[in-house]
Amino acid sequence: MPASGPSNRPPLTPPDAPVAAQEPARRSGGLSGREAARRLRDEGPNALPQAARRTTWRIAAEVAREPMLQLLAAAVVVYLVLGDRAEAAMLLGFVALIVAITLIQERRTERVLEALRDLTSPRAMVLRDGRHQRIAGPEVVRGDVIVLKEGDRVPADAWLLSANDLSIDESLLTGEALPVARVAAPGGLAPGAPTRPGANAASQVFAGTLVVGGQGVGCVTATGRNSEIGRIGLTLGGLDPGPTPLHAQTRRLVRVFSALGLGVSLLATLLYALTRGDWLAAALAGITLAMSMLPQEFLLILTVFMATGAWRLSRQRVLTRRSAAIEALGAATVLCTDKTGTLTLNRMSIAELHAWHAGALRGWSAAQDDLPAAFHELVEVALLASEREPFDAMEKALHELARSRLPEARRHPDWRLVHEYPLTAELPAMTHVWSAGDDAHGIVATKGAPEAVGRLCRLPAQELQALRTAAQTLAERGQRVLAVARAESVGTAWPESPLGFQWSLLGLVALADPLRPGVAPAVQECRQAGIRVVMITGDHPGTAQAIARQAGIDSAPAVMTGADIATLDEAALRQCVARTTVFARVLPEHKLRIVQALRARGEVVAMTGDGVNDAPSLKAAHIGIAMGERGTDVAREAAALVLLDDDFGSIVKAVRLGRRIHDNLRKAMSFVLAVHVPIAGLALLPLLLGWPVLFLPVHIAFLELVIDPVCSIVFEAEPEEEDLMRRPPRPVEEPLFSLGAMAWSLLQGGCVLLAVAGLYMGLLRTGIAEGEARASAFLALVLADFGLILACRSFRARLGPTLRRPNQALWLMLGLTTALLAVVLGLPAMRGMFHFAALQPASLVTALALGLSVLLLLDGLKPVGERILARRPGKG
Repeated sequence: MPASGPSNRPPLTPPDAPVAAQEPARRSGGLSGREAARRLRDEGPNALPQAARRTTWRIAAEVAREPMLQLLAAAVVVYLVLGDRAEAAMLLGFVALIVAITLIQERRTERVLEALRDLTSPRAMVLRDGRHQRIAGPEVVRGDVIVLKEGDRVPADAWLLSANDLSIDESLLTGEALPVARVAAPGGLAPGAPTRPGANAASQVFAGTLVVGGQGVGCVTATGRNSEIGRIGLTLGGLDPGPTPLHAQTRRLVRVFSALGLGVSLLATLLYALTRGDWLAAALAGITLAMSMLPQEFLLILTVFMATGAWRLSRQRVLTRRSAAIEALGAATVLCTDKTGTLTLNRMSIAELHAWHAGALRGWSAAQDDLPAAFHELVEVALLASEREPFDAMEKALHELARSRLPEARRHPDWRLVHEYPLTAELPAMTHVWSAGDDAHGIVATKGAPEAVGRLCRLPAQELQALRTAAQTLAERGQRVLAVARAESVGTAWPESPLGFQWSLLGLVALADPLRPGVAPAVQECRQAGIRVVMITGDHPGTAQAIARQAGIDSAPAVMTGADIATLDEAALRQCVARTTVFARVLPEHKLRIVQALRARGEVVAMTGDGVNDAPSLKAAHIGIAMGERGTDVAREAAALVLLDDDFGSIVKAVRLGRRIHDNLRKAMSFVLAVHVPIAGLALLPLLLGWPVLFLPVHIAFLELVIDPVCSIVFEAEPEEEDLMRRPPRPVEEPLFSLGAMAWSLLQGGCVLLAVAGLYMGLLRTGIAEGEARASAFLALVLADFGLILACRSFRARLGPTLRRPNQALWLMLGLTTALLAVVLGLPAMRGMFHFAALQPASLVTALALGLSVLLLLDGLKPVGERILARRPGKG
């Protein structure tokens, strides 16, 4: 680049401006940690009253209302009427055991939900012990000094100590849609309690409202129930979003099966009573049949899987705010991601400086030891165009360069920010007006997109083209490029926009932000999984294309810019988003149009965002993903997922886990439906065919001890299958229980039913005693259920690979069940309670052989199952 002469301007100083005193907030070190802890203890947490959490007793009461437990209780009453106290005691023991297992599962789920609630509670930036700390919102106390930035939710009622172009959305409290301006309280903190919103509240902010522009510092005056929102009694968390589609579908399924089961059991009870003349025995038979057909496990499975899935996602640094997102993750077809901080490390450093002089640029590289005086003014003004307390990675890099390379006199720690012009869609540049004390004269600093700053400076066409060419060259190296300019102001009658100042271009700042190490493999994994990765960034097109190449994102045929999007109608945009994977110089409104266009094409869209204006696109996406580190509260509340580390790799891990959760959920549901077929069939067939009753309530209770933990714990812990991320995304309209899935479950369960029913009938016909036949058939059924569990571990893999996949919960469950079964069959007292007789070697071998045969049969039917499951409605 052309060289220019050095610039030896002195440090910027507004004419005749004395050094001002520091802001009140900067004089205050905030509360001490000890004082804050005392106030938290005395006044309580900064939280609104919440619905009572589910205690152990409340969960126990809910369990007692379950139909299965009520049926068991009814069976106990019948046995007591019959005078069979031992049988009643045995059933009561099973009731206690089932209740204990259910309580453990429910409490485990509740602890997971409580941990997630703690993780997702709002955060607040406070000044304590003289330093800034980010704490949980409930830990904010009266007297805390809080720092507010655009996008934050105000954590508590407060008086403003300082404010810079601060505007607040108070619609939550007042219903007024338009934001209101807020200014600092004259003379610092005003005494007394805060007034209500809209009543002389120009220097007050209220808990629950949103900062939609500017920044400020306030002193907390009321928290929790003492705040304005607490007095009104409005709780954001009290709104019930209603059941997700998966919950609604499962509830319908449970209602259908329950109605069917109860209807069949009533008919069977009447049939038994009329044909055999024993109404108490008929009642027991009906209760047994009803228990065998009730699919109460479905809702338990869904609750456990969703709660545990959210917990597993949190361990991958992804918080779940809406459980529907877990359902949608496995169906995602397009993953729209930001660049800075998501694909890159967001650890920016100054790579190069290019000072502008007489229409030409002179370069400096960060590899050089010293910063020549010719570049001091460029860094000085870039620092003034940044926040005092930097949050953005670029501004942190500028502060770091200034601390290490810029003389202290040029850093101006005592200057006062008197006005701010934020970035806008029309002018993507940040502008600050500074004063050294009397506001009569000031220095104006701006930094932003080179083309925007070039227009501000009204450069001649030739110089503007030179600036664009230089920015393009830097961007093609993958660097983020900012232009910096300065102006002067007189008085406090500032123009409506930065265009009203007379600007002088100072040069370009190029920042390097390296790609995250795991991004390229994660993008490749998405490609294998049939998920298209689309990068959407506000950066220069050259920078976007360079990072896309490094990440392995195909940027062909070309990069589309926000300006290009603005010229397209909806139909044309739908065509463009089908082939474009890199969008640059994109504004939030363009993001929303991209999401809507992708959805219109039938894509299932995941979208990342971090700013206030990203909220519409996050809500419009099927899966809105907010940034946890740099994201605003508004973005986090609009999103379904929150990335705690802002890492693209975490999104891909979440997709992988979402697929695993849905896969295992289908396996668990398939197992439950399949396992109820032989249980219900073996309870009904003896009533219809005149055989001795095979099942009594005690047998169903025993089987429930196997089914509940298997479906809710064992299948939830099942590791992912090897081809999980090589499959295409599942169709979003695919129900959890398609006709194919039901047919496959019924086929599996039917095989078990025919095998065990055939064994029972054969044993009875050979003259074996009823008790031994019952014991042999029951043993065969439990062993066949073991085979069903192993078969349901995979819809595709055969037995060998399935057995090699680790699952400690599975083997522990099978071991405990085998031990309990051995006790029931081996101890005479237990055999009596189960109405079993001692098994002869031949009967024992026959039952074991049948169980193994069923396992091999179910494994051999896997190819048939794949064809059944692959069928889609409307296809042959």
